Amino acid sequence: MLAMGRSLMARPKLCMFDEPSYGLAPLMVKELFKIITVLNEQGITILLVEQNIRNALEIADRAYLLENGRIVLEGARELFLHSDYVKKAYLGL
Repeated sequence: MLAMGRSLMARPKLCMFDEPSYGLAPLMVKELFKIITVLNEQGITILLVEQNIRNALEIADRAYLLENGRIVLEGARELFLHSDYVKKAYLGL
């Protein structure tokens, strides 16, 4: 959270987050994603790298799925939410 605060002091147009939820308690993850959503609503472009696909897709406009360093799926959030492959492999559905 401190790193986020320090970066926001410069009033960036783009924020890049690499696994921001890693190692955080579930309540902190929920709060973190609320903050990222608010930043995006304020006009800041967000580039998010996240293994927690559920949380990432809740706030994403567009997503890319990387496997072994290659993009295997890209598109709007809805594409991922309706993909049988994503549901089975990453969402446990």
